[in-house]
Parts: sequence; structure tokens; C-alpha cells
Amino acid sequence: MTHTPPSTATAPREPITAQRPDPDATAPARAGRTAKGKNPGRSRDHNRRVVLELLRRSGPLGRKAIADLAHISTQAVTNIIDELMADDLLLDMGRKQTMRGLPPIQYAINPDGAITIGFEIAVGSLTAVVLDLGGNMRAGERLALPDMTATVVMDLIGTVVTRLRGAFRAQLMGIGVVMPGPFEIEGLSGVGPTTLPDWSGIDIAALLSRRCGVPVTVDNDANAAAVGELLFGQGRSVSQFCMLYFGAGVGMGAIVADQPLQGAFGNAGEIGHIVVAPGGLPCQCGQLGCLERYVSLHALSEAMTRDGVTPDVAALLRLHADRNPALLAWLDQAAPHLSWMIGLLENIFDPQTVILGGKMPQPLLDDLIARLAIPTSVANRKGRALPRVQRGQTGEDSAALGAAALPFFNAITPQLHQTEDQPSP
Repeated sequence: MTHTPPSTATAPREPITAQRPDPDATAPARAGRTAKGKNPGRSRDHNRRVVLELLRRSGPLGRKAIADLAHISTQAVTNIIDELMADDLLLDMGRKQTMRGLPPIQYAINPDGAITIGFEIAVGSLTAVVLDLGGNMRAGERLALPDMTATVVMDLIGTVVTRLRGAFRAQLMGIGVVMPGPFEIEGLSGVGPTTLPDWSGIDIAALLSRRCGVPVTVDNDANAAAVGELLFGQGRSVSQFCMLYFGAGVGMGAIVADQPLQGAFGNAGEIGHIVVAPGGLPCQCGQLGCLERYVSLHALSEAMTRDGVTPDVAALLRLHADRNPALLAWLDQAAPHLSWMIGLLENIFDPQTVILGGKMPQPLLDDLIARLAIPTSVANRKGRALPRVQRGQTGEDSAALGAAALPFFNAITPQLHQTEDQPSP
């Protein structure tokens, strides 16, 4: 069956306000741990990543400062900077005044040197976000998806890429696509409120890469949201955290030493079908008492529908402001299950903090956090610098931001296993 690519008339666009974050927000909140470069005979690509990541974190630097911080020879840094300037990825910021001698030329990331496009595929909607190389959101829109079949959605993504690509002069570095997991798991994939029909066996990355001619990265929404929070939110000040992402269901993305933990098959963090209430509410996966049945937007929607309310975001905000008894009762019953899960995650991952975010309205998240009574875990340590649980800063578009960040993350971020000097093969 042939599908006609949806036009903008058949897929109404809801614009998302593009914004350049204030300098304090985009500047690194910490020096972080700087990846080491590799000198001659090692990896040129790795060294490029080290230089780009260092400039992204630290702001403008001179060649000697880059060489010292990245443990790369000054000559190697000179060669890399020349290449990055030729690729339009760096800006010459002029000479920085010093007390004596010739001031060094400062180099910085060129925000207009490249863009990425991120897509979040959710039940009933497609969110698209454009990021520039400086991590600034340059455009965004949300489109209704009345038809969720793979062919229709892929055609729509291709159409949006063509349109957005034409709106920017910068090179398109890559595309990120995120959707609910888990992927290709018997009994779990394709069940429950996050179900995407007709998607099993679809090689999204290969199909879109052939169509658009750029690398395509595919991940689940919770992992992407964690990357978004790492680069643009609370994660700028921490290197190890767990993020609980509330979409229709609930998932978890873990950041370990500034890197997303994906697992062998990309399904790490699928907590929605962990049983938190043995013998409890039936789940479409066949189990009883799964977390997703108690702590998710779908669970909240079910509770409010039973009370005669059709809950959209505006309605939830209004009901919360009015202290609606049914909504408060749902928060009261969800908090103990979420508390138990957070304690479990603390014992498994030993994170600096646990971040809650996603589609759930922020006032509800704040109220849910206030109700938590987390059991004793390894997080009960003296001198904590951060709260055990906090709300994320990237809002409902965290997964889409993360999707757009994934190509940058893959293209310019050094991998930790590559950071130490190792003998050349």
C-alpha cells in the first residue's frame, strides 16, 4: 500500500518557541573531567572530539591552554584548529589581553557551524527540534499524528527534515530519533499505553539515513531525555544521575561518568514493567502491579477519567491549582510506589541525584516530589551536596532536545574508554 507523504495541511504544526539560552545557562556549570587526547600515532578523530568538547565546556581558549588541558601537543592542536576552522566549526575570537607578551588568539565553538534535528515520536504526536552547535534551540514544532503507522510517520519526518534543512545555511550534522522502549522484547514491546503500531522490525536509522544522506541515531525517549538534561539542564552540574522520564509510560535514563548507559541492546532503564505492587493492577504485559500502572501519565489519565474528567495538560494544571480531590488522591497513591523505585535505583546506580522530568506538568512533579518518602539507601550519606530527588530543567521537550543532542554527542564527545593513552594497535 502506497502512502502519500503528509503535507503540512494534514499535519498541523504547533510551534515551539525557539530560544537561545542565557550565557549562564549555556556556559558549563563545572569543569568536569577533561578527556585526554592522543598524540601522534594515536587517533586524530578522538583529538578533534577532545578539542570540541573542551571548547563546548570551557568557552573560548587559546591553543596552548587547549594543549595543556587536553594533554595534546601544541602542534597537534594547531592542526586540529586549522581543520575545524576550515570546516566552519570554530570561530576566531581575537586576541585575549594578557599582562605581558603577545596575547593568544582565542577560539570558540561556532554556533552556526552545524545543526542537528531531533524527533520525538510519541503516541499521537511528533515533536521536532533544531539545535545549533552551541546547543541553542533554533526551531521547534509539534505535529499531530492521527496515523501512527511507520510508513506515514517516516514520510512525515522526511518532509520535516527537508523543510527545516532549507531554513538553515549550516550543515546538517545528523538526525536523532527517539521513541518509547523497550525495543524488540517479547511480551513488553508493543504493549501498553506507549504502543506504536506496525513498528516492529523497522530499521529507522537505515531508512532515514538513506533518505536524508546524514547519520541517524535512534534511542529510547528516557535515554534521550537524560542526555538532554545532561547537556542543557540539571546534568550540567553533575556527572552521574538517574532520570525518570514521564511520557505515556515511565522510563529511566542513567548517566554514568557523563555517558548514557544504554545496555547491550539499548534497553537499559526500562523500569515501567518492574512489579512494585505484587498482585496489584493488571498490566497489558501480563504481569500484575507494574510501576507504569501506578506512576505514569496514562495511570493519571485513567484515574481522572474515572472521576469524569478528560485530562489534558491545561485541565491537569487547572485541577491541580484547584486542589482537585481525585488528582490529590492519585498523587498520594503514586508517591509510595515511586519512592520504592527511587530507593532501588539509588542502591543499584549510586547516583549523585535522581531527576524527574518529561511530559508530566511541572507543578504535579513538584507535588509528587514533596510526597516522596524514599526508603533508606546508599544515598543516605553525610554531607550530601544535592537533594536525593529534584525536578529537571528541560521541561516537556527533554526527549526531543535529547534526540537533537544525540548526533552532536556521538560526533563531538570523546568516549571515556578512549580517554587514556593506550598503545597504538
